[in-house]
Amino acid sequence: MKFIHLSDLHLGKRVNGFSMIPDQRYILEEIERIIEEEDPEAILIAGDIYDKPIPSVEAMGLFDDLLKKLAAQHRQVCIISGNHDSPERLSFAADLIGPSGIHIAPVYDGTVHPVSLQDGYGTVDIYMLPFIKPAHVRGIFSEEDIDSYTAAVRTAIAHMDIQADRRNILVTHQFVTGAARSESEEIVVGGADNVDASVFDPFEYVALGHIHGPQQVGREGIRYCGTPLKYSFSEAGHRKSVTVLELGKKGDLTIRTRKLHPLRDLRKLRGTYAQLTDKRDYEGTAVDDYIHITLTDEEDVFDAIGKLRVIYPNLMKLEYDNTRTRENQEITGGEEVERKRPLELLADFYTQQNNQPMSEEQKAFAEALIKKIWEEDV
Repeated sequence: MKFIHLSDLHLGKRVNGFSMIPDQRYILEEIERIIEEEDPEAILIAGDIYDKPIPSVEAMGLFDDLLKKLAAQHRQVCIISGNHDSPERLSFAADLIGPSGIHIAPVYDGTVHPVSLQDGYGTVDIYMLPFIKPAHVRGIFSEEDIDSYTAAVRTAIAHMDIQADRRNILVTHQFVTGAARSESEEIVVGGADNVDASVFDPFEYVALGHIHGPQQVGREGIRYCGTPLKYSFSEAGHRKSVTVLELGKKGDLTIRTRKLHPLRDLRKLRGTYAQLTDKRDYEGTAVDDYIHITLTDEEDVFDAIGKLRVIYPNLMKLEYDNTRTRENQEITGGEEVERKRPLELLADFYTQQNNQPMSEEQKAFAEALIKKIWEEDV
């Protein structure tokens, strides 16, 4: 049985002030062609359909067109909400459209009923778990000890009626520990939203959304398909694709990808103003791509962005890298920050501000306060 795995469409997104609607329309048309060529039994869309909880009319129109085409082809489509979506709005009228083959996960209420498909090897059960937070799950299962995202997802899975002799797929939207991140994702500082991959043991394949780079996390079968488009310059080196998976008999899984070709790429250019405006250098290149330019001139160029946009009309970002900017740079330690707990980050900030570390009493007070805020927020 063949499936197409998609996620993080972020329809309606703007990148550095530029609307992605034309690019999204273009890439969805390519995805539609891939679906026709691959002829899968089902399409799995793992959340962040829209970029905002209240999407624009244009964004809704794009998704509506996609679903109408898939329904007309009698495709089975399994859709969940991500952290950018409103689960209430996304699942509106889900019961009415379900018979058409478009299955949208409702707001999580503690129950997940699978979509079951049949082939020569038996039944494949597809479970759809939208983005959840510990507080949401704790409110449903008050008797459970749910103090983390891992505990929340583990509890949700434990209350699914999973039949071990069947082939089981989970479609969900969470940050799994070990996944490589991009700048365009919303991740909790200090890694508090991590989910351990071991919670997914009952499933042959886990169709993940949330992380924008395509990648396997942990064992084979736990996979982020990534976004269909690049949404930040930290993704400039990504190869965007559609994930195709095939299930044979239980335990037999094959995963491959189909490369996507955007209307415009996101690229980084670096050099002096003279180099980047030399016709011999830019002639024949894709100047209509979305561009981030780093100028290395020691002196600022007057109206550089205006002049460069004559050549590069979709110039999104301009910065300088020279003696002055390097002297003014602050060391942020971004990768180290991601690995630290909230209390450690607060302690570092306190030390920088006061030239002395926090006392044990202050740490105890801060830890209790963080825990209280955490319990209210998550």
